[in-house]
Amino acid sequence: MSRTIRPRTVRRLSAVTVLALAASVALAAPASAHVEVEAAGARALAENVTLDFTAETESDKAGITELEVILPEGITPADVRYKEGPAGWKFAVTDRGFTVGGPALATGKDVAYAVTVRQLPDAESLAFKTLQSYGDGRVDRWIELEEPKEGEHGSPAPTLALKPAAPGAKPVSPTPTAEPSSAAPSSPAASEPADTPSSAETTTAVAADDGSSPVLITALVVAAVALIGGGLWWFRRRGGADSA
Repeated sequence: MSRTIRPRTVRRLSAVTVLALAASVALAAPASAHVEVEAAGARALAENVTLDFTAETESDKAGITELEVILPEGITPADVRYKEGPAGWKFAVTDRGFTVGGPALATGKDVAYAVTVRQLPDAESLAFKTLQSYGDGRVDRWIELEEPKEGEHGSPAPTLALKPAAPGAKPVSPTPTAEPSSAAPSSPAASEPADTPSSAETTTAVAADDGSSPVLITALVVAAVALIGGGLWWFRRRGGADSA
């Protein structure tokens, strides 16, 4: 009897062992990496809100070097200020958001940084599309706005859910846009007074000053003719006196 039970028992144990191994492998598999954003008590129209971002690494060959964030509608790059991040990393504004980056982090290390937003827009949620770059040129694009289907990896954009605006909350005035520092200086011609003499007038004035004006030339000719005429008259008179 024991001989007939043993094979069945072995088969059952084998089946249980396979299921246990499959479950352990599934549990041991690392969760898919992603980027998240959080804010304590975030609500629409809230002012001076700190956003905490975390970006998990997906590479086992290179470290993260930069995160580029595309801001959602209602937040401009001028509304964002850098608060803190990895040592040696810097914050820079772009035409569609901002970047946070610097020396490559250690391979396998995640990123955590924070920014402060002047005011959150009146919305139910905000998606911060993010491009995550690595030292070997790899780029992970966390830009999908739809939730991935069950069992799919997907690359969802970090999304912040907002509570309704507090009673009496209103949009603040738009942040003034700073003038570009690379603006070309105004040309000297544009800053000259309206009554500045033209180049033609300046040339005429110079000609008058150097003694070549028509009036001066005419005066010199008249003086020369008078001198010659006076000399002829004097010679004629002297000749008549000698003959007398």
